[in-house]
Formats: sequence, structure tokens, C-alpha cells
Amino acid sequence: MVERPRRSFTASHVVSPLSLVALALTVAVGASSLAWTLLAVAILGLSVVTAVHHAEAIAAKVGPSLGAIVLALAVTVIEVGLIVSMMTNDTADSAVVARDTVFAAVIVVTNGILGVCMLISGLRYREVEFHAAGTNALLAALAVLSGLTLVLPNYTTSTAGPTYSTFQLAFASVASLALYGCLLFAQTKTHKDYFEPAEGAAGGHGAQAPARPWLSLLCLLMSLGAVIGFAKTLSPAIEAGIVAIGAPRATVGIVIALLVLAPETLAAVTAARGNQLQTSVNLALGSGAASIALTIPVVSGFVILTGRQLVLGLEPKNVAILALTFLTGSLTLGRGTSTALQGMIHVVLLCAFLALSFVP
Repeated sequence: MVERPRRSFTASHVVSPLSLVALALTVAVGASSLAWTLLAVAILGLSVVTAVHHAEAIAAKVGPSLGAIVLALAVTVIEVGLIVSMMTNDTADSAVVARDTVFAAVIVVTNGILGVCMLISGLRYREVEFHAAGTNALLAALAVLSGLTLVLPNYTTSTAGPTYSTFQLAFASVASLALYGCLLFAQTKTHKDYFEPAEGAAGGHGAQAPARPWLSLLCLLMSLGAVIGFAKTLSPAIEAGIVAIGAPRATVGIVIALLVLAPETLAAVTAARGNQLQTSVNLALGSGAASIALTIPVVSGFVILTGRQLVLGLEPKNVAILALTFLTGSLTLGRGTSTALQGMIHVVLLCAFLALSFVP
């Protein structure tokens, strides 16, 4: 029996560029009306699903570990562009938008995405195995990156306030890139097996390797661009809703981070449902590390060149949440096995973060 050739062009390849066209129309016409807002939300959701589809197709071609890196890097690069564009608005929150977005992303990936995936896989499979060595390396790298960029600025004396001097920003940027580069080298070369799905895990989710991987990558970038673009377009409506319920303006960053991380969240949950928790871990912790390691150098260079201010140090309450997150992660991820209880622990931490952010 002759095997039918794989189709190199599917409906998902059409949806990706159409999402960008819809974004351009929304920006041109304006999303002030309820109808345009609902349309933007619908297309954003479609873009998320399409992005995950292309990410899974790429993973089927290059492997789940490298596929997770591709998705994390793609999301983070576009997220950096969103942060820089928001900083150019020169509002009262411009100096802290990078800090708030990165911090929210770290908490969402470590307690939200990872917690939900551990909870789902634990309920579905009771106990799930993953590689403790690779997971702990990801967690340790994320902890160092978070401490270097979000905590230490509170204790330096070269500048006033929770900020870094130009030299300190340069050092933090170089150190972050160097650490992330070493992490990528370990994931793709020296210790690749540490980040592959554990033995006995079910293989794949039905995604088929694309005949033209470059086309899937291009469509992935277009879909992610649409996600970020619609997130920015919807931010005024989100901000108005935040103000209406009386929540702090800083919580806008949390909502935007949730929208930006939607593709990775869906991909990670899909992997967890398919008994691929290691892939979920790679997506969650890897995207958190990429978020800091790529955002801080770009934003630092931007503020140095333009003379803007960049506030990095977290408030004491958020420092406590960050410390509790990594302490808890070192306990729940240390054995290389996961249950629903461990997932619930992280979900409770996420709920505490959200509750204390909206009602400080």
C-alpha cells in the first residue's frame, strides 16, 4: 500500500496570516466598541490555538525538548517587543512595566502553568515521572535570573531606589545572557537527555511532522505576533475593567502576561494530558528563564540609549512570594515524580499571588 504524502499546506497555514490581517484592521478601525472587542477576543483565541498547533508540529520534527525552546524563544522575543513599545508611551507606569511583566510571567509559569499541569497529570495518571536533574537545572537557572534582576536591585547603593546603575545593568544583562546560553547548550547538546520525556511516558499528541518546517515556524511567529498584538489592543479595555473594579493599575501587567503566555499554557496542558509532564516543565520553566534572560538585556539597552528610568527591584510582598515560590519548587520538584497534591500546592500559591495583587 502506497503511503499518501503529507500535505504541506493546511487550513492552519491560512489562519496565521489572516490573524495578522484582522489585527491590522482592528488597529486601523479601533476596538472601542463592544463588537470589535469581542471580535478581537475571538481572533486572539484562534491565534493561540493555531500557534500551539504549529509548535506541536515543529516539536514532532525536532523533538519535544527543542520544540519547547522554539516556542519559548518565539513568545519571549515578541513579548520583549511589546514591553519596549509600552515603555515608549512614557506614562507613570513605564519605568516598572518590564519589572511587573517579567515578575508576573515568572509566577504564572512556576505556579500557574506548572501547577495546573502537575494537577492535571496527577489526577489523570496518579503519579508522573520526570527528570529531576533537568528540572532542577531549569529551576535553579530561573531562581538565579530572578534574584539577579528582581531582588538584588533593592540592596545596591550606587543609585537611589530599587534600580541598577548603567554598569550594573550591563553586568546583569551579560550575566543573564551567559547563564541562559549555558542552559540552552545543556538542553540541546551536553545533557539533552535530562530534558527529554521520562521513560515510559506516552509519546506525542498526534501531531505530524510538517513537510516544510520553515513554513510552520513562519506561521508560528505570525500567530504569536497576532496574540501579542491583540493583547496590546485589548489592554485599554482591560485597564478600564481593572479601574472599574478598583484593583491596582499594576494588575494590568498580570492580565497581559496571562494573555501573552496563553499559547505556552495550552501547549503545556496538552502535553500534561498526554503524560508528557517533562515537556510541560520545559515549557513552563524554560519560558520563565527566557523571559528574563532576553527581556532584561534588551530593555536595559533601550533605557541606557534613551535615558529612561528602569525600576527592577520588587516590593517586599512580592519578594516574599518569589522566595516562597522557589522554596516550594525545590521541594515539589526534587524527587522527579509529581502528584496532584504537588500541583495543588503551586496552584494555591498562584491564587495567593492573584488575590494579594488585586486586593493588596
